[in-house]
Amino acid sequence: MSTTRQTLVFLHAARGVTALVMALLPGYLAAQPAPLAARVVPTEPSRYRPLTAVHAGAGNMAFTGLLNRGSIGPHFNFLHRGEIPARSGIGHHFHNTVEEMFVILNGEAQFTVNGRTARLPGPAAVVCRMGDSHAILNTGTETLQWMNFQASSVAGVGDAFDLGDDRAFAAVDPVPTFISARLDRALIRPAVGRAGGAAAPAPTGVMSRRLFAPTVFRSAWAYVDHVLIAPGASTPENAHDSLGEAYYVLAGSGVLKVGGETAPVQRWNAIPVTVGETSSFTNTGSEPLELLVVAVARDLEAKTALVRGTARP
Repeated sequence: MSTTRQTLVFLHAARGVTALVMALLPGYLAAQPAPLAARVVPTEPSRYRPLTAVHAGAGNMAFTGLLNRGSIGPHFNFLHRGEIPARSGIGHHFHNTVEEMFVILNGEAQFTVNGRTARLPGPAAVVCRMGDSHAILNTGTETLQWMNFQASSVAGVGDAFDLGDDRAFAAVDPVPTFISARLDRALIRPAVGRAGGAAAPAPTGVMSRRLFAPTVFRSAWAYVDHVLIAPGASTPENAHDSLGEAYYVLAGSGVLKVGGETAPVQRWNAIPVTVGETSSFTNTGSEPLELLVVAVARDLEAKTALVRGTARP
């Protein structure tokens, strides 16, 4: 083969490789997590979107998405954060492929699950399992600081079926007949960490309470924890082998480490950590660092393994 022909063949092959790289590059870049500091999402009321009659609910509210679909794994749909004024709420509706958790950080709300209604003071969390219906109404006098987490049984899928009921005149039970938990610091106990796969005491100053265990959920949702880290204390490094975690900072400030990166975090920040990453928190402030932790498994097989106790938390 002549030198000229060899050169032309080489250039043709090089163009082919370049075209292949350029075709694959957008997908590769999209798969790479953003720098950690860019993944720390502040709660900014100026970004809330006002809406009326949400799921045929009473009055109006405003909210925005802090974490989007896939942020911590394929079965995680979103974290919404917003405000619900007095006598406003989200109407009664069903979910058949997804599960949600309404959280109020203050005030008092009337929660409905499967047509049974009870009032709970904040801070509190209420789960709506797949196939159930739910609603919320602000029955207090102050604007509710509200959150909604959603996970799906089918990756990337969501659904809702409205019942046209704002629950404004619902009969109220004296005791809730649904799954709920108070975000009460007094109920948190010293955490249990893991060393070499075996249970081991966590470092001094780290406390945790499991609000909802894996068996609570029918989807790939794994658990919900309430964590308290004393000033100067750090959590053990957590390897997210089969599940991702979404963190919401309820109080305090500190530093989050994910892999080799670190970023400051503070009150009302949301942070996603996905499958395959490692993470730990250090409290660098002068008050307790308080976290709400939502974990969603990589898939239903990983969720099943977690329920059976064969997977790392």
